[in-house]
Amino acid sequence: MSDTEKKIADTRGQYLQAVSGGQRLTDAEWETCRLVLTTERIAVIADDKRQVALSDIDRIADRFDVNQQSAGVSDYIGFHVGDDVLLVSASDHAAFETDFYRASLNGAVVLVQHPALEGGVVQDTEWTKGRLKVSDDALRLALADGQAVTVERTDIGGLTVEEKRVAGEERTVIQVEHSEADISVETHLAGDEFQATVLRTMLEDSAERNRADLDLSSTEKRVIMALHSGVSPFDIPNFVGIDVEKTEEIFDRLIELDVISVVRERTEVALTTKGRRVAGDKMGEQ
Repeated sequence: MSDTEKKIADTRGQYLQAVSGGQRLTDAEWETCRLVLTTERIAVIADDKRQVALSDIDRIADRFDVNQQSAGVSDYIGFHVGDDVLLVSASDHAAFETDFYRASLNGAVVLVQHPALEGGVVQDTEWTKGRLKVSDDALRLALADGQAVTVERTDIGGLTVEEKRVAGEERTVIQVEHSEADISVETHLAGDEFQATVLRTMLEDSAERNRADLDLSSTEKRVIMALHSGVSPFDIPNFVGIDVEKTEEIFDRLIELDVISVVRERTEVALTTKGRRVAGDKMGEQ
């Protein structure tokens, strides 16, 4: 281990070699192992020892079910390295995943556009460099212009990925919706291929956990859209065309569903992550 390499995690787990030299190993089985993760590599230690440099990983995936053995394990990471695919599952897999994100992304410099959208309105914001830091709860960005941006992982309402030309190159751009001071904003991130695949996997996992799957009436959705566009809760009755009593009933139901939260006792509300997700889905239908 070099002087600059630091150990991030040392835990028990299991691994399965799903592909070797481009050949799918349909008879592969899980083997117990020790997993050592550093800022530069992953070491899988069993009867023999194999190491994968982080810089050699082409991409990662949360599923690569080569056979029933792999399909039978609910949580693992699939590392695609050249013509090989190695599946790794740790005893505390959620903690190991976050440790992997930290090892891969902490200190990395990416291009950031923030805010790209604010309250659903496109902003004329230039791309700038930002340094990444991952914690258990958030992705933090220290921007070159002095801004500090925090994307709470439980606050991600939506995520889209597009190929765009940024700084003179075609890059994968990750567009993540979250909130700042109860306002919906969208932050765009672009890095190298490895950074992009790790960021995408981490943020997609968070977005999926926050996904709203609610049976809402058309009036309730109109209330959510009004709040999302910046209409004051006090103006909702006139804006949507319903009486105050009906508005209060809808607020009560949306609070119960965790779509909105109370900002001031009773009358002022703001969209939660689920609510912003509903609004985003509704906007996509239009």
